[in-house]
Amino acid sequence: MSKGQRTKTMSKSARDKIKEQQAAARAQERRRKIVTYVTAGVVAVAAVGAGWWYAASTSQSEEASGALAPITVQPDGAAVMATQGVTAPVVDIYEDFQCPACKELERVSGQTFKNLAAEGLAKVVYHPITIFSQEPTKSNSVRAGSASRCVADGKQWMAFHDLLFENQPPETEPGFKPEQLVQWGKDAGVTSPGFEQCVTSGKHAQAQLSYSKKVSDEQKLDHTPTVKLNGIEIDNGVLFSPRELREEITKAAK
Repeated sequence: MSKGQRTKTMSKSARDKIKEQQAAARAQERRRKIVTYVTAGVVAVAAVGAGWWYAASTSQSEEASGALAPITVQPDGAAVMATQGVTAPVVDIYEDFQCPACKELERVSGQTFKNLAAEGLAKVVYHPITIFSQEPTKSNSVRAGSASRCVADGKQWMAFHDLLFENQPPETEPGFKPEQLVQWGKDAGVTSPGFEQCVTSGKHAQAQLSYSKKVSDEQKLDHTPTVKLNGIEIDNGVLFSPRELREEITKAAK
């Protein structure tokens, strides 16, 4: 091999190495970004670097402290979880089953909400809404939200709620298909004879959309998840840190 050939080979190798380093840097940068989902269906950068997403990824989630507090499914599609006689503080969780950040909140802090309700330290109200306006995320969300309204039993509702987040489809693909929703309902213990027909017919799709608009307008929601403690939104830094979340809600309970 001539000197010229060796130089060309070395140059090519160096260029390849630089390209690999640049690709790795770009991948690392993408991992550092966190997005929040707004009503227009636009993905916007919410934080970069060692912000609350880092805390979300490293926070220690709580373990179940016991049985769930009683759960009552409301006529409007919300679900109230509280021990008998507990009316305050009130924690309102506005979530979209198709929202990746909502899935992450459930993974990181979902058990904290359940434990606080079981301990009699909070009344937790779940509000499944559809915040997306673009497809296929909108239709995915409506199908999931509508299906959750087909579950009347509180314990089964919560099990179904958790399965929907566990099986959340990608934002770019049609998902939460009727046959999947029916199966997850069975997995959650739903035995109502009308459940399958309720799900496959999309019986509550319009109710899901109407409730979503009503709640979003009333609460001035522009992103999910949004969690409010006695009507005041909890900061993301606290929301995705189970320890800080427990401290803030417990303090409000005193």
